[in-house]
Amino acid sequence: MDTENLTIYVILVLCLGAVLIMGKDKMPPKLKRGMALTAVIMIVLAFVFVIYSLLA
Repeated sequence: MDTENLTIYVILVLCLGAVLIMGKDKMPPKLKRGMALTAVIMIVLAFVFVIYSLLA
């Protein structure tokens, strides 16, 4: 697995999570729920990729 792409993906996903946490008061409830679910899925996927790259 290409570690450069993985590093960029992990950094971007963590930044997305931080932006969602900092801007949670300004988002409408329907958008907040969808974005939070998407961010959680992407963060879990990032950690799976990291574990996979360490084991491979």
